[in-house]
Amino acid sequence: MDWDNLRFFLELSRAGRVTTAARRLGVDHTTVSRRVQALEKSIGTPLFLRETSGYRLTEAGRSLLPHAELMESASVRIEQSLPNPEGRLSGQVRIGATEGYGTIVLAPQLADLSQRYPDLHLDLLALPRALRLARHEADIVITLERPERGPYMFTRLTDYVLQLYASREYLQEHKPITRRSDLKRHRFVSYVDDLVFSRDLLFLDEITGSDDVSLRSTSVLAQQEAVAAGAGLAILPAFSADRDSRLSVVLPGQVSFTRTFWMLMRTELKDIARMKVTWDYLREMAEASQGVVLSDGQQGLRA
Repeated sequence: MDWDNLRFFLELSRAGRVTTAARRLGVDHTTVSRRVQALEKSIGTPLFLRETSGYRLTEAGRSLLPHAELMESASVRIEQSLPNPEGRLSGQVRIGATEGYGTIVLAPQLADLSQRYPDLHLDLLALPRALRLARHEADIVITLERPERGPYMFTRLTDYVLQLYASREYLQEHKPITRRSDLKRHRFVSYVDDLVFSRDLLFLDEITGSDDVSLRSTSVLAQQEAVAAGAGLAILPAFSADRDSRLSVVLPGQVSFTRTFWMLMRTELKDIARMKVTWDYLREMAEASQGVVLSDGQQGLRA
């Protein structure tokens, strides 16, 4: 059985769509289809059900999956044991992160890392949802949720501060806000409650009894743009909102939240050189950024 075909089988089983699997593997979608078909032909049975919503494993595919994953783990161990005489890093590392942190903080950091190691290929998945290591959606994940169990190594990457913001124009055109009770007279921008990827991001019940939410979005960056356009007030991460000259902090020192980012990786990857260097680099960058968020919402990240 061709291991290379099994790689395509594994990626399609995780992605559920040929185009997504192809993007993750860095190949054309026709290559994924051809490799999977070749594997099915060699086995003599279909491994996927082709449906309008995507690809779903057949019973034979589900039976093959754990064996293919064992072969994948063996391949990783072989890679770990190979010498790298030139000390050069190569290969792909996929990093998943929350949308705001990934876009504002990680993107420039990873640009620097890619310049240090030209043969290292970095995928940044900055998404308004939680990525799952168990489904192999990423190699390294930065998330708000500390893992409770699983074959993972993890570290507390950094804390960050969120504060209440509004546009300067909004504050000029609406009644003044000098204490928390004034917030009941104002509109808010927030997450879509049933689609939020962490309950730690639902803040409004903690600061006001108002249920006047004029706009909801799964995207924190979309929320920030809506606030800048005058849609209302929102709790936003300081590392993003403090860079926006259109926004002002509301009730500085009175409304502030601290949340924690955790960094996770499957333990089987920890000794692979490119994973270790990327992991250590992200920790180093997070530590270098700590201690610069001020209580009045000036800038940056805080430990």
